[in-house]
Parts: sequence; structure tokens; C-alpha cells
Amino acid sequence: MSYWYDLICMGRIRSIFWTVFMGLLSCISAPCKPMQSPASTGPGLDLTRFHRESVVDTPHLSFLDSASAAIDFGGIFHHKPAAIFRPVEAEEIAGFLRAVYMSNKLDHQVDFTVSAKGAGHSIYGQAQARAPNGLVVDMRALRGIQIHNKYADVAAGELWADVLIESLKVGLAPRSWTDYLYLTVGGTLSNAGVSGQTFRHGPQISNVLQLDIVTGTGELLNCSASENEDLFYGAMGGLGQFGIITKARIILEPAPQRVRWVRIFYNDFEQFARDQELIVSMHNGVDYLEGFMILNSEAMHSWSVGFPTAKLPNESFVQGIGSQVHFCIEIAMYFTHHGTAHMDKVVGRVMSRLSFIPSSIFSADVSYFNFLNRVHAEELNLRSSGLWDVPHPWLNMFVPRSKIHQFTSNLTQIIPRHTFKGPILIYPVLRSKWNTNMSAVLPEDNEEIFYVVGMLRSADPHCSSGTSCMDNLLLQNQEIVDISTTMSELNVDNGIAATAKQYLPYYTSESQWKNHFGSKWEMFVQRKARYDPLNVLGPGQRIFKRKTRSTTHTQ
Repeated sequence: MSYWYDLICMGRIRSIFWTVFMGLLSCISAPCKPMQSPASTGPGLDLTRFHRESVVDTPHLSFLDSASAAIDFGGIFHHKPAAIFRPVEAEEIAGFLRAVYMSNKLDHQVDFTVSAKGAGHSIYGQAQARAPNGLVVDMRALRGIQIHNKYADVAAGELWADVLIESLKVGLAPRSWTDYLYLTVGGTLSNAGVSGQTFRHGPQISNVLQLDIVTGTGELLNCSASENEDLFYGAMGGLGQFGIITKARIILEPAPQRVRWVRIFYNDFEQFARDQELIVSMHNGVDYLEGFMILNSEAMHSWSVGFPTAKLPNESFVQGIGSQVHFCIEIAMYFTHHGTAHMDKVVGRVMSRLSFIPSSIFSADVSYFNFLNRVHAEELNLRSSGLWDVPHPWLNMFVPRSKIHQFTSNLTQIIPRHTFKGPILIYPVLRSKWNTNMSAVLPEDNEEIFYVVGMLRSADPHCSSGTSCMDNLLLQNQEIVDISTTMSELNVDNGIAATAKQYLPYYTSESQWKNHFGSKWEMFVQRKARYDPLNVLGPGQRIFKRKTRSTTHTQ
């Protein structure tokens, strides 16, 4: 039945997509004007294309395999689009969106919506688009990395792992990362991109000099802090609402060769938090910091999968930690091959200021690449046991410093400690490392320190969408969100609500989104009207409803 349904849809869609086809022809016959960089940031982005074998390297609309676009890492929602568009050039995306925008003026108008999808690591279907009018732009064929002395020009479909590999060839590397490297550049910049380097260098969006973006009207623009700056700031952390990022100029710095990777344990949350805040206040020494909540012995066993140390915890230590909630601080310090003796002194100096459980220090020296790629070892382990491609009802929050103890207490009361599977991250970052002109939403209390909390849960394979099991997990997430984002549960200082904010947010109503964006909401709405006036882009985020010709005429 699915086969015939696809054929019927294909016949209908072919006639509907005539406008899109004509738009693509017009782009081919009159190519979009190449973007030039502002003089302050150097020459234009001239990228060499590289194609993955698994991606078709000619731009086309595909109808029969559109189910592949309904799959993401979360595994919770599965919205199949009408078609997938696979471009290899930014100009093809511009022509495609221009045709969609212009179709609004025709008698046989269809209200298309368009989502850009990279590696498919969304949790709640944010990169999906629903048939019959939803289209997905598969960004993975948009390839190219050019390394320069102080920056890299990178196509949005590239994986961060490939950016690392290419830049290390000349002894350079980006300075801000995500924990998992097999994500696309365009995908993380549309959100923020956070990891253990964020306290030092800010999120990935704070380490970008320039973007090429196709707006919802099909205009291809070069953006920076000095040219089209409103779109530049809006797109970073903008959840794909104002345009599709096609290229990024990313800051590079000399890459370290080795990493001293250290883990220490705590049985007291207050001390765990104090020591993390002490570390972020140090002006030098520590280059990476993340903290973990360890709920059970299974979590303690799994922590060593990607951690190459000869000194492993003995069984009594593991069982002791598994009997009650413990916490782990993970830090990393970068050095060269010849700096081992100096690194010993640095580690000794840092450790002497911290109050962890005696004899609970574990360390290893690894290459810089292996450290940044550490989650891949866990991925391979989970794949080998069939536990990678399971639903992932994750919840990520930015929590005010003044509320982190209360938040953690609520968390442990809501989720079942002994059956929880997956890491829980809790670590501080610094507000001053973020550019507040960008769309990314932070707690509005103005404290310098706030916490990143990631509840990275893996569900059982049978716990699929629509089951009571999944419903229960999502209800737990919602309870945590409700408690932490409502003023009734939290104090208000000087008229400013010290509430937590979702990172990688999932909401379903305009009132929820308005509350999420807070003081940024009006600017967000204005930018949407400016760059995507028909609300074509990012339907999977569920922020704005698609506008029709009739609604635009009455406004």
C-alpha cells in the first residue's frame, strides 16, 4: 500500500512542484550572484566540493525515499515530508526557496514549508516537515572545507569531525566544540553548540566570523558583524527560522598535541558545584570542564568505556557510588609532546585546590583528536550491542546559578534513579562568553555563571513513540520543564525572573515560545517577518504557522 501511496503522491506532487521546477530552471539560467566577504574578514567563501558516497551528487527532488527524512536521533516523532531536495550548491537552495516564495502569488498556490536537515540529530522532529506540503532540504551534499591561517571556510553540510581532521593537517583547530563531533556545522550553529570548552571560549556561535545564509525569500546573503549583521546575529541560535546557513567562517587557533584527561568524584553536590565554579574562575590551567551526576552503578560502569586509563575503579568503589547519588568532575588540560613534566605541575596545582573524595582521581594522557572524539568510542560500544538506534527523549536546560541546587533536587525526585540510562551533565559556563545579540536564549537573571544541564536518556528499544513507556518519560521531562521555567516555583530578584531555559527547546504553542524567548521574543518575531515573511522555514520547531496569500494580504 505504501508503494501505491507514494506513486499517487508523486503524480500529485509533480504537478504541484511545477513552480519549484521553473524556479530552479531560472536559477540555472540566471545564477544567483556569488557572495563577497566584507573587506574586514578577507576574500569571499570559495569552497571546493567533496561528496559523500551515500549522497546523490546532483540536485534533485526525491519523492520515493522521503521516509528517510522522518528519522532523527530522538526517535519520538516521524513526520514524512512530501519530498527531499538534495542540493550541492548554495545557489540551488536559493533558487529552490525563491520558487517556493514566488509560488505564493500564483493561482495554483500550495503553502510549502521547508526544513533543513543535516546529520539528523534532532530530538523532537525539529528538522522534519510534514506532507503533503512539507519539504526537507538534505544538507549533507553541501560540502567543502578550506583552511586558512586564522579561520576555516566550511560548508554547512560538513561534519565537525571532518573540520577537525582537515584543520589538524596544518596544526590548527577550532577552539569550541560539541561533545559529539558527527553533527553538521549548520546544525549546531542554528542552536548554539556547547561543550566543556564553552566556559573558556564561549559556544560555537561565539566563534564564527561570517555566514552565508539563504533567507526564506530565496536571497543568498553574506553576513558578519559588519555586513547584514541583524541576520548574522539572528541566525546563530535562531533555530533555522530566518534562513538556511550554507557556509560559515570559523575561528581557528594552533592545535595542542596532547591532553591530560582527569576525572574526580564527589558525594556532596554543594562541594561539586563549588569546585566547578572555582575551576571556571581560574585564568589558566584548565581548558575543558564538564560535570556529571551519577545515579546508579550502571552509569558508573559505563563511564570508563571511552576513558583509557590503566587505573580503573575497584568493585567496592563502584558499588559504593552506585548505592547513592555521586558526582564527577571531568577536566582536560592541553599540552605538547614535550610538556609532560610541566603538565604534572599544572595538574598538581589544580588538584590541590579541589575537595574531591580522596583516592578518587583517575587520569590519562591522550591525543587531542582522541579526546575530542571521545564520544565516538561510546557510540561504537552502543552500536555493537544494538543500543544506539533507540529512542532518546533528551532534555537540555540552561539553569541559573542560584537555582541549580533546587533544580538538581527536583531532578532526582522526578526521575527513577535506579533505572535511568544515560549520562546527566551538570557544568557551569560564563555569560560573558556569549553574545546576547544572538538568538540563543539564556536565563535572564544576569548572573555571570549559569549551568548547562543535559539529561541524555536512552530509552529501551521497545519504548517507542506512542507507547505508555515513552509517554511516561516525556511526562517526566515536561514536569521538570514546568517546575524550572515557572516563576511560581522560583524567586524573583529585582523584578527579573530567575528561571531556567530549555536548550534545543521543544514547545508546541506560541505562548510557550513567547515565554521561552522572554525579552527576545519581539525581536525574534520582527526578524521572522523580515527574512521569512511567509513562515516557510523551520516548521518542525512549531513556532510559527505558515502564512497564506490571504493572510499576507490582510496584514
